[in-house]
Amino acid sequence: MRIGLLTEGGYPYVSGDARLWCDRLVRGLEQHEFDIYALSSSERQEDEGWVPLPPQVSRVRTAPLWTAEEDEVGYGRRARRRFAECYGELAAALCEGSVAEAAGEPSATEADRFASALYGLAELARDEGGLVGALRSEAAVRALERACRAPGALRTAREARVPDLLTVAAHLERALRPLSLDWYEDDDLGSVDLCHVTSGGAAALPGLLARHFCGVPLLVTEYGVRLRTHYLTATESSPSVRALLAAFHGRLAAEAYGRAAIVTSGNAHARRWQERCGADRDKLRTVYPGMEASRFADVGESPECADPHTLVWIGRVEPAKDLVSLLHAFTEIRKEEPKTRLRIVGAPSGSEGTAYLGHCKALAAQLFPDEADGPHAVGDNPVSFEEIGGPELPTLADAYAAGAVTVLSSVVEGFPISLVEAMFCGRATVSTDVGAVVEVIGGTGLVVPPRNPRALAEACVALLRDTERRERLGAAARARALELFTVEQNITAFHGIYLDIVSRTPVRRVLLDATGEPLPFATPAEAHVPGRWTEQGLRVVARGGPGWAAGPPVRATAPAAATEGAS
Repeated sequence: MRIGLLTEGGYPYVSGDARLWCDRLVRGLEQHEFDIYALSSSERQEDEGWVPLPPQVSRVRTAPLWTAEEDEVGYGRRARRRFAECYGELAAALCEGSVAEAAGEPSATEADRFASALYGLAELARDEGGLVGALRSEAAVRALERACRAPGALRTAREARVPDLLTVAAHLERALRPLSLDWYEDDDLGSVDLCHVTSGGAAALPGLLARHFCGVPLLVTEYGVRLRTHYLTATESSPSVRALLAAFHGRLAAEAYGRAAIVTSGNAHARRWQERCGADRDKLRTVYPGMEASRFADVGESPECADPHTLVWIGRVEPAKDLVSLLHAFTEIRKEEPKTRLRIVGAPSGSEGTAYLGHCKALAAQLFPDEADGPHAVGDNPVSFEEIGGPELPTLADAYAAGAVTVLSSVVEGFPISLVEAMFCGRATVSTDVGAVVEVIGGTGLVVPPRNPRALAEACVALLRDTERRERLGAAARARALELFTVEQNITAFHGIYLDIVSRTPVRRVLLDATGEPLPFATPAEAHVPGRWTEQGLRVVARGGPGWAAGPPVRATAPAAATEGAS
């Protein structure tokens, strides 16, 4: 099977979202062939290069999403009219679609209008050679303004001023850049058996166009719902900008969910978001992230802890982790169990995280004044702030092994990776009820409300005082993690989904003989396996236009050999 893996700001780049998961998936499915189509998120990401690619990756095509040069495509009068009509329809769908969403009644008519406009722009780009100049033109801004001023438009859209319109138009130009790529031909992305989109948003556009032009089935996977991320990061914009961009991203997500054969999420929390945003419940599947259990095997199989009176918190230091509540809870814990210590292990996340870490250190000194003047080594102060790699905690597994109970105090959390790692290590856990925590824990740990230091303290004290209960919960947690959250279960699940989708997809190619007659069963199952049995030069008639059957793929394992630039 030949898989087109579509990424945005991730694999195969060294830094980026879902890089590790994609790499494990590709390496684990060595019986399949992968073509990577990657949208980079920054110049720095491109300069950092790629991870080493396995031999089953036969082609990599990249395009920058962070920049686009003027394509200098001069549209004639007819093409300009087509663009104005399509872009105007797209803008109208956003303005009027926002009304339906605000009323809690998504409109199928507006969804069809959005899809028709989107594919109309894609067909224009395919016919005329690009959309960058048109999307940046005054005509685009004028069309957006007319849609905002039209009767029936959302009130916040009608209130948009010129700076708001320019901001929205610039955002749409960036988001729609994949429409201008030259990937959508029968010998390119159209030749794969399945498109697997590893995130929502812009990465879904190439998959939607491969389906539209060539009939390639689509699989959408989201471990973090991109639409939710947009909602959380767009808070500083004006109400008009937020309304229009929310409508655009909501329509794009609904279109991707609607056209996909199957939509997968990493947990039920993300799955509820997808269903709320228009995904059909019958198409939804939950596939938990795969994590490497072997690195925690030694600790998990020897559950003795370094100190039965120690609590451990591990993660990125940032306000969403609510270490302030944890420190206040620890004052209550010390009253009940004076020997207890708290080890906070993790590095700050950005400048905000650095400032938050400083605030937490100051608060710890204030809450424990009698002990704040001593050295900050473990054993001399009840609260320590540490990072992985030091002499006390050389590895992540050592950090989990250092305490009897692992604590999570977050107020916002998606899939709690640190909890799964603690479960692999056979540790009892106390967590706040946020995100997918309850789904992950599944009864193998204690869960309390967020921002409730008293409840957090009572749960920690209960486990610190009951060694047998800690061990029982830790053993159950490790068994659950090994069953649900390993790399192997993730790869097996996607292998089954690939086969399920392809088995239900009609044959898209018809091979013809020298006289033009169809050749039934002319494409054997091993057609993509390199070897002397692979036929070359057969005429292919595919939906979207004629082409030529590809022979054995030219494999490349280095960026210099595999990259094909996008025009």
